Amino acid sequence: MVKTRVISGIVVAASMLLFVWLGGVYLLALLLCVSLIGLFEFYRAVGLLKDGAKIGPVTGIGYAFTVLYYLFLFLFEDPLFGMMLACVLLVLVLLGTYVFTFPKYKAGTVVFAFYGFFYVSVMLSFIYLTRRLGEGIYIVWLIFFSSWFCDVFAYATGMLFGKHKLAPVLSPKKSVEGAVGGIAVPAVCGGIYGWLIGPYIDLGHPAAVFFVLCAAGAAVSQIGDLSASAVKRNYDIKDYGTLIPGHGGILDRFDSVIFTAPMIYFIAVFFIRYISS
Repeated sequence: MVKTRVISGIVVAASMLLFVWLGGVYLLALLLCVSLIGLFEFYRAVGLLKDGAKIGPVTGIGYAFTVLYYLFLFLFEDPLFGMMLACVLLVLVLLGTYVFTFPKYKAGTVVFAFYGFFYVSVMLSFIYLTRRLGEGIYIVWLIFFSSWFCDVFAYATGMLFGKHKLAPVLSPKKSVEGAVGGIAVPAVCGGIYGWLIGPYIDLGHPAAVFFVLCAAGAAVSQIGDLSASAVKRNYDIKDYGTLIPGHGGILDRFDSVIFTAPMIYFIAVFFIRYISS
């Protein structure tokens, strides 16, 4: 089981890092596929898909707008315009479906349909948006450093020093000490990485900037991990899926990255536009 988990984890990580390095339409296509699979897992987990169904009227709208949203990212020069346009149109279509078929759907169905789209498709797309930044080829890796390093070192620090429970009801094995280690180690690694690439990047004080980016990314990655666990507890499921042997589904592997990507993007934009300019 451990061997399977390690091998599948390496394959997933290597594939993701390769497409991130390639960037452009290759990364966009990969994220579209990952988003569609993740969206299916989320819809199934919260009960929008029942009796083995793969698609329904409301969930079909979520899938369609995921494709449309990634098309907007490809077509529009301003990606945030495409994001807002897709979100507004999706709300209008979902509410139109809700009112014109009333009382076929509950309000919660519409809410979860939109939430799944934003939580999975939009938030994952920040990997692509970060890669598109002026220094994105250097910054985008911090999304994975802060998320995956946090997982490893939070576990290790918690095993060695953990005494105080972080979320005793939701995740009894996680500790405050582990959480601190999960933030501190990625932050230091990010600082070292920034120092090493300093001569190649047009960004003031890259060591300090990358330290902050990784610390913030690692902190929110733990919220992402716990929030995914909370949903699974609410709906009494162990994993979101079985696609990745030893890990579960796409959302089980990317639950922390989903939160880390937007955080890294917005802080990086802040430093690039307002601090380093």
